[in-house]
Amino acid sequence: MDDATARMRLETMLHELDRSIGVLKGDPVALQDRSAADAGADLTDADRTQAMIDAAKRQRTAVLAALKRLDDGGYGQCVDCGRPVPEGRLEARPEAARCVQCQARVERRR
Repeated sequence: MDDATARMRLETMLHELDRSIGVLKGDPVALQDRSAADAGADLTDADRTQAMIDAAKRQRTAVLAALKRLDDGGYGQCVDCGRPVPEGRLEARPEAARCVQCQARVERRR
């Protein structure tokens, strides 16, 4: 993928992530006369929403880092081993920072 296409896709992703985070952080519903079951459901929904916000923030950080690599000339190179990140991986995940092998190693450590 050429740099212009990568930048366009990353900037679009960043805009969409910012919009999603804003929607997810919307004002909480006012709690009125609610049953204990409703309060429990609200807590579960709040936990789910927070998990979605956290995931979107992590992806946003990855997108910003990819844009920085584009600016610095390192986009498309694995941040761990320096080998090229496969074109198909960048097509699927433009924010990818690692080649498949290095990413697998990182995920195994978790």
